[in-house]
Amino acid sequence: MAEMTRRAFVCGHPVAHSRSPVIHDYWLRRLGLSGSYERIDVPPEEFADFLRDFPRMGFVGGNVTLPHKQAAFSLSETDAAARRIGAVNTLWLEDGKVCGTNTDALGFLANLDDQAPQWRRAKTATVLGAGGAARAILYALKQSGIVNLRIVNRTLTRALELAQEFSPGPGVAPWESLPSLLKDTDLLVNTTSLGMGGQGGWGFDLATMPRHAVVTDIVYIPLETPLLRAARLRELATVDGLGMLLHQAVPGFTRWFGRKPEVTAELRQLVIADLEAGQ
Repeated sequence: MAEMTRRAFVCGHPVAHSRSPVIHDYWLRRLGLSGSYERIDVPPEEFADFLRDFPRMGFVGGNVTLPHKQAAFSLSETDAAARRIGAVNTLWLEDGKVCGTNTDALGFLANLDDQAPQWRRAKTATVLGAGGAARAILYALKQSGIVNLRIVNRTLTRALELAQEFSPGPGVAPWESLPSLLKDTDLLVNTTSLGMGGQGGWGFDLATMPRHAVVTDIVYIPLETPLLRAARLRELATVDGLGMLLHQAVPGFTRWFGRKPEVTAELRQLVIADLEAGQ
C-alpha cells in the first residue's frame, strides 16, 4: 500500500508573499518525497478555528507567519524556545496535540555558522532593535554563550523592558550612543526595518569597528542592506538575512516529512531568483 502523502502549510494574512513554498517544494523534489506544502490565507478572526481544524484537513503541521505568531503561541503546546521568544512559527502534531516552537533563533545561529563561523569567537554583541525579532536574536545569543550583550534602540523604555526578560541580561543604550559602542563590538546585528526595501541609509561610520567584527542583518530584501554595504566597504565580514530564512525552515520540514534537508547554494539561488521575479 502506498504511503500517504504528507501535507504541510504556511498560513498568514496576507500570505502570498511567503517564500516558504519555494524552499519546501525544493526539498521535497530534492529528496524524492511525495508531500506537499501549501499557502493558506487565514484572517485573524478565523485563525483559532483553523488551528483546531487543520489536522482534520489532512495537514501534519505547518508554518505560521504574520499576524498569527502570538496567537499560535497562545493556542498550542509550546517548547522552551517558543516560551522564551513569546511567539510560534512552526506547528506539528504530537500525541493528538498541536505543538509549537520558534525556529528563528536556530536559523539565525545556523546562518552565522554557515557564512561567518569566526563569529563564535565574539565576546561582545550589539543588537539593534527591541521588537519580536530582537527577542529571538537575544535568546539565540544567550544560548550561544556570548559574554556581553547590548541592546540599542530608539525607544529606550522598550529596550529596558526587553533586557529585563533576559536578566541577568543585556546592557541597554540609546541609539545616539552607537558610535562609541561600535569600537568593541565583535558582532553587530540589525533586527530593525532600517534599510528594508532599500529605503534609507545606514547613517553611522563603521570605521571604529574591530577588523575581525562580523556584521549581520536579518532583513533579506534587499540582500545587501545599507548596513551590509557599509560593512563590506569597510572590508568587514557580512552575513545577509536570507540564510536565516532558509535555515529556520529545516526543523519544520524534518518533523513533517521525516527527512532532514540541507541548505544548499542551489536553494539559495532559487529563492533569490524568486525574490527578483517578485520585485
